[in-house]
Amino acid sequence: MKLLFMRLYFILLLLSISLSISFTQTTPEVDSTRTWSPESYFPAEDRLVTTIMQRYHYKKIIIDDSLSVDIYNLYIKSLDNNKMIFLQSDIDEFSKQKYMMDDYIKDGKLETAYEIFNIFYKRLTDRIRYTNKLLEKGFDFKVDEYYSFRKDSVDWAKNTNELNELWRKRVKNDAISLLLTGKKWEDTKKILEKRYNNYQKIFYQFTSEDVFQNFINAFTSSIDPHTDYLSPIASENFNIDMSRSLEGIGARLITEEEYTKIAEIIVGGPAYKSKLLQRNDRIIGVAQGKTGKMVDVVGWRITEVVQLIRGKKGTLVRLQILPASESINVEPKEIELIRDKIQLDDISAKENVLDITNNKLNYKIGVLSIPAFYNDFEAARRGDPNYKSTTRDVKKLLAKLAKEKVDGVIIDLRNNGGGSLQEAISLTGLFIENGPVVQVKNSDGIVDVGQDTDSKIVYSGALAVLINRFSASASEIFAGAIQDYGRGLVIGETTYGKGTVQNMIDLNRLVQNTDTKLGQVKLTISKFYRITGGSTQNLGVTPDIQFPSAFDPKEIGESSEFAALTWDKIQPANFKPFNNLTPYLQKLNNEHLTRITKDFEFQNLIVSINEYKSNVKSTKISLNKSVREKEKKMADEERLKKENERRKISGLKIVKKGEVTKKEDKNIDAELDETAHILADFILMTIG
Repeated sequence: MKLLFMRLYFILLLLSISLSISFTQTTPEVDSTRTWSPESYFPAEDRLVTTIMQRYHYKKIIIDDSLSVDIYNLYIKSLDNNKMIFLQSDIDEFSKQKYMMDDYIKDGKLETAYEIFNIFYKRLTDRIRYTNKLLEKGFDFKVDEYYSFRKDSVDWAKNTNELNELWRKRVKNDAISLLLTGKKWEDTKKILEKRYNNYQKIFYQFTSEDVFQNFINAFTSSIDPHTDYLSPIASENFNIDMSRSLEGIGARLITEEEYTKIAEIIVGGPAYKSKLLQRNDRIIGVAQGKTGKMVDVVGWRITEVVQLIRGKKGTLVRLQILPASESINVEPKEIELIRDKIQLDDISAKENVLDITNNKLNYKIGVLSIPAFYNDFEAARRGDPNYKSTTRDVKKLLAKLAKEKVDGVIIDLRNNGGGSLQEAISLTGLFIENGPVVQVKNSDGIVDVGQDTDSKIVYSGALAVLINRFSASASEIFAGAIQDYGRGLVIGETTYGKGTVQNMIDLNRLVQNTDTKLGQVKLTISKFYRITGGSTQNLGVTPDIQFPSAFDPKEIGESSEFAALTWDKIQPANFKPFNNLTPYLQKLNNEHLTRITKDFEFQNLIVSINEYKSNVKSTKISLNKSVREKEKKMADEERLKKENERRKISGLKIVKKGEVTKKEDKNIDAELDETAHILADFILMTIG
C-alpha cells in the first residue's frame, strides 16, 4: 500500500448516525485564482510534532538532508502521484528546495510547502480547462492508438503539448469506458465534464489545515508508514473509526487518483456479510434506495462520497463498482447494501463442521472463524460474568466441537487485521500448556514478554491455522506462536507483516493557554517479536503449506510501505516446543500439490489469481472503440463459460448471458476445503 494522499484523513470508517443525504446544495463555484497560506499557529504546531517524533518514536530519528529528500519526494508524490499535473520545469524549480525540507520542518517554515500546493492547483486548473475543450470537440474512436498507464518510472512532461497529449488519451479512455456501458455520447460528455470539474473542486475545497496536514504527513511518512499527523477534523473521524459504534455499510475508503477505493472491509458490517465488496474495488456511483438516481462520484472529495453512503440503519444504498479482480474493460457492477450498526456479536468467533472424505476415510473437521481479536472491556469492568472476548467465546465453541467429536480443528484468521494483544496471548494459551507467546520491545530497548500462565490445555488435538495476506498484528502473533511451538500447521498466504505498536498523543494536552484546537499524532512506540526472536514486522508469518496469492508483496503488505521498519531479531524467549512438525511438512505439501491439480474449485481459484495479476500488470489499453468492444465481449463470454463449468460440476443451474446468479450459489471456499484435507492428511500421518 503506497503513500496515499492525506493518509488518515482519507481513511474513514463508513459508520455514522442518521445524516441528511441531500445534495441539493451545490458546492461554491471554483475560483481558479485561489491561493493558500499557513495559519499563524502552524509553525508552532509543526515544531511540536517534530519534537514528539524525535523524543518518542521507536526509531531514533535524524532529521537531515537524507530525510529531507524523502519528505520532498513524498510531498510531491502526494499531490501528483501519476505525474499528470506538474511539468518538468516545475519539478526543476521545486528541486532547488529538496535539501531544505528538513530545516523547514525543524524551524516551522511552511511557505515553500504552500507555494508548491498553489502551483499544483494552478496546473490542475489548466488541466480541467483542457479536458472541457477536449470533450467539446469530441474524439475519433476509430484511430488505432493506445493509452499507457502512468508508472513511477516515467518522466514528467517536458512541456504543455506533451502533457496535453497525455490528457487527451486519458479522457478518451474514460469516454470509451462509459460508452461501453451503453451510454450515448451526450450523456458521456456530461458525466465526464462533471467528473473532472469535481476533481478540481476536491482541491478547491481544501482548507489551510488540509495543506498543512498533507505536508506534515510527508514528514511523518518518511519516518514510518503508521506514524501520522491528524488534523482536528481527521482526529474526530479517527475516533469514529475506532468506536465502530455508528451506522453505515462497514468499509474504509481511500482516495486514489480520482477514484474512491475500498481500503478495508470492516468485520461484522453489511459489506462483510454480503461478500459483495472486496479490497481495491472502486466505487464510481452511489444511489439511494431501490429507485434513487445513480450519482457519478468519480473525482469527488471523499468526505462527500462518505456522506452519500452514510445513512440510517435499515435503509438501502446502491453502489456502482469496478471490481478489482476484473479487467479494465469490465462493465460496472451494481450492488445493494442495507446500512446497519456493527455489534460485538457481528465480529464474534463462530464455528461450523466440515464433513470431508480424504484418502477414502471420513473426517469431521471443526472450523473456528475468528474475524477479530476482541474484548468487551466495558462489560468486564461492570462485572458482567457473561462479557464477551475472543478467548472466552472460542473456549465455549471448542467445548461444542468436542461434543460433536471432531477429528481436528481449523482456526480461520483470514482477513483478521488484529485487535487486542492480550486476547492473542490468552487464545494461544488454550492450545499450549504455558509459556511465552510474544515479546514486545520499546524504543529504550526494554523487552517485555507476554506469557500464558495457565497450564491447562483446552484443546490438544490436531490443529491448523488458516491465514492470508490480510491477517495482521494480533493474528500474526497467534499464528507465529502456534508455529513456533509446533502446536499446529500454519496454512495459506504469508501474512501482512504489521509488527509495530502505535499510540495517540493529543497535542491539545501539551499546549496551555490557547483557544486554538490542534490535532493529534499517532506514532510507533514499540515492536513485536516472536518467541524464537524474529520479528513479525515486514516479513510477516510464512505458512508451513503455502497457497497461491494474488498479491505482490511489493504492492500489498508492510513490505510495500515506504520507510517501513525493517525485520530484525532479538534473543529468543525460553520455551518448550509442543511438537516438531518439520518431518511431516514435505509430504504434506506433496499431497497438497497432487490433490489440487484435480480439484476444479482450487484450479479455478488459481486461474482467478493469475487473471488478477495480469490485470494489475496491464500497462496500456486500446483507444479504438471497436477493439475494446471485442475485448469486452470475449471477456464476458469467458467469464460466463467458467461460471457454468463450475455450476455443472456443483450440480447447479446453468445460467445464460445477463442472468443474475443467486448469492447462495457462490459460497464455495476452496482454500478452507483444501485446509481441511491437509489437516486430514496430517491426522492420518500422526494418529492413523
